[in-house]
Amino acid sequence: MKNGILLFIGVFSAVALSWAILILTGFQTYGNLRPYVDDITGDAFPTPMTGLAERGRAVYAELGCVSCHTQQVRRPGFGVDHQRGWGDRQSVARDYIGQHQVYIGDIRIGPDLRNVGERDVPEFDWATWHHLHLYNPRMLVPGSLMPSFPYLYEKRKIVGQPSSRALPLNVGDGYEVVPTERAEALLAYLRNQRLDYSLPEAEDLTVEAWERRHEQEPE
Repeated sequence: MKNGILLFIGVFSAVALSWAILILTGFQTYGNLRPYVDDITGDAFPTPMTGLAERGRAVYAELGCVSCHTQQVRRPGFGVDHQRGWGDRQSVARDYIGQHQVYIGDIRIGPDLRNVGERDVPEFDWATWHHLHLYNPRMLVPGSLMPSFPYLYEKRKIVGQPSSRALPLNVGDGYEVVPTERAEALLAYLRNQRLDYSLPEAEDLTVEAWERRHEQEPE
């Protein structure tokens, strides 16, 4: 019986020590990361989110966007993220510092959103396209599986001049559709998701680095 207790204590101690080392190693590696400061410009990256974007993060969570979208671009050569226009370099740990909760996700029913703020859109300006897409995805992407979020917008009677914020929608004479504060906050959050800056640890994870290695490979 005594040997059984000692064996249990030994196994438990080994598992606990291994777990503690794993946690401490991860914290040592990633917990002390700080923004990267450009020696020439003095700019720090990634830049912190504004108050509106922070509120948009809460809207993103409430709508369950993480259930269908990831926020982690894979490096060129590992999948087709670059070919899909999702980003020219891999996401790295430093990209997420300052976020009290990271919505990396694990299912891509929809496109990855880590670089959506930098992504070109057809026909409309960036904000208008995404507002219309949230209001009715199938209006812009036929067959889209994304749910519509019309409750993020207000249909109201035009009083005086139409609002400069009104969406280009035909909803009946004398009426317009404008984004609510929640819709504007969500777009501010999505606009903040961009990888338009360089980090030292990501230099070998870019399209350019992958192309150089590919060119040097023997035929």
